[in-house]
Amino acid sequence: MFMRIDKLQAALPEPKAPNPNEAAALQELLGGKYGEMSTLGNYMFQSFNFRNKTKLRPFYSLVSAIFMEELGHVELVSNGVSMLNNGPGDDTEEVDVSGAPFSKMKDIRLAGGFLAHGGGAMPINSNAMSWNADMVTTTGNLIIDLLHNFHLECGARIHKLRVYETLKDPTGREVCGYLLVRGSVHAHAYALALKKITGVAIEQMLPTPNIELGNIPECQKYLDEGSHRRLYRFNSPDYAEAAGVWSNDEVALPGDPPGNLEVVEGPPEGGKMAELLGNYGAFAPDYAPEEMFEVAKKLYKKSR
Repeated sequence: MFMRIDKLQAALPEPKAPNPNEAAALQELLGGKYGEMSTLGNYMFQSFNFRNKTKLRPFYSLVSAIFMEELGHVELVSNGVSMLNNGPGDDTEEVDVSGAPFSKMKDIRLAGGFLAHGGGAMPINSNAMSWNADMVTTTGNLIIDLLHNFHLECGARIHKLRVYETLKDPTGREVCGYLLVRGSVHAHAYALALKKITGVAIEQMLPTPNIELGNIPECQKYLDEGSHRRLYRFNSPDYAEAAGVWSNDEVALPGDPPGNLEVVEGPPEGGKMAELLGNYGAFAPDYAPEEMFEVAKKLYKKSR
């Protein structure tokens, strides 16, 4: 079972204005072939289907710990998309629906983000193609699954950089910077797992592709705080055996700030959820939001 924390894994700056085209680019990191839905789906079902959990506990714990983090990555990208889509920018509650008040929204990169989803994120890529289960590999063979996971993280690394290079808004760039650092951790973890079970030094292939994270400003603070050396357990009493793979006798990758690898008991410090106010004239013109706010206020008081 899972525990949810009402925070994001990284603090995201608020966009200064809606930017649905940048949100469309960020959708690639959610529902693309190498997006967070793919990493989540792969590690989740590999964890559920894992054979010989007791005898292979360090490897099972590693996949499970990374799976837990990927839930938060899906949440992080989704929030970034929603924040960038938080428009169309006219905050007037009363609109003349007969006058096509939001006609410009039909011309945005992913018109469905407004027309069908009210500005919310969806498991689709940057071309609105749906993510699907064909992107999940779970073979029951540990080495094949670990090798696939290593490839998946390396592929995700280049896709994150390409998306980053298209973005100017700080919200989307922050999402990319954080995920580039954490994706590097996961690629490193799967490489070490393969080395420990096969004897082949897969980690010598890293970084693949050869991206210097220190050259990306949005990565720098995460490198400075040591995020590139940390595997998180999110306060779970389980999965401590991942330290047999991600262990303090291993060190950070060349090119990253030096130091020993560590398993951290709790979650990353993270940041608060964005308060998405939306535009009721555009997204929900058929009810009075102040009435719902009053109901929610009464329920909140009752819960205290």
